[in-house]
Amino acid sequence: MNLSIVIPVYKSRKILNKLVSEIYKELQFVHEFELIMINDNSPDNAWLEIVKLKNKYNFIVGIDLMINYSQHNALMAGLSESKGDIVILMDDDLQHSPSDIKVIYDELLNSEFDICYTKFEKKFHSRWKIAGSKFNDLVAQMLIKKPKNLYLSPFKGLKRPLVDVMVDYKGPYPYIDGLILSLTDRITTVSVDHHKRYSGKGNYSFKKSLSLWIKMSTGFSLVPLRVATYTGGIILSISFFVILLLLVQKIIYNLMPDGWTTITILLIFFGSLQLLSIGLIGEYIGRIYLKLNQKQQYVIREKI
Repeated sequence: MNLSIVIPVYKSRKILNKLVSEIYKELQFVHEFELIMINDNSPDNAWLEIVKLKNKYNFIVGIDLMINYSQHNALMAGLSESKGDIVILMDDDLQHSPSDIKVIYDELLNSEFDICYTKFEKKFHSRWKIAGSKFNDLVAQMLIKKPKNLYLSPFKGLKRPLVDVMVDYKGPYPYIDGLILSLTDRITTVSVDHHKRYSGKGNYSFKKSLSLWIKMSTGFSLVPLRVATYTGGIILSISFFVILLLLVQKIIYNLMPDGWTTITILLIFFGSLQLLSIGLIGEYIGRIYLKLNQKQQYVIREKI
């Protein structure tokens, strides 16, 4: 199969008919394609609309998840079911234009690149989301070694060999871009337009954005644990200086009440030593967690 398009669906029932018709219109350039729509337990009965669309278009694959697993888990479900040589990931709100699918496809076809991200000159997002995106970009550079000028757009295309390796990941809290950047550095980008949402409001609240940031920070990087380790080491070093100062004041100037110096020294020393030890233990627990956590990414209720 030439092309697979994977779209998580959540609170977008009114958009789906327009979305699918535009995709169908734009994909006449490929001989064979599939559109995989994953209902992430949408509260607006979007699954009923997907079933109707499946009866109308034979290229649709519908996946209904048992509960709401979040966007990246839904994407993993779609990637696991995809069969195309090139797989396009996009949102369900028509802010990503179906006409740009060909742009991504052509960029990857017969090239050495494994992944093609899109970049937008202008984004129709709220101010807090744009600011949060910039903050997330800086954190991603530190934690998952994201190239400085790369925008981690949700609208992107992947080649089949990369997809096949990605779906082997069984961690319960996947982060798609973290997986991609840990597997390949053959990355390209194309410029496309960002559009206003066709209907309704965006689903990414501050809480969901924060949850995604935590996934990136703890699921694909041990940096936070190392920060705790380094902090413990720094405090331990400072504690030796403070202990020396307290001893000098006690022995030479006798400025401290009886017993105060001893208690303070013990609290400072063992407190910093505990933080250092927790950080070291966390290093090992983090590695075990990244490899052995077997909580399911998703459970499929029905597939059509």
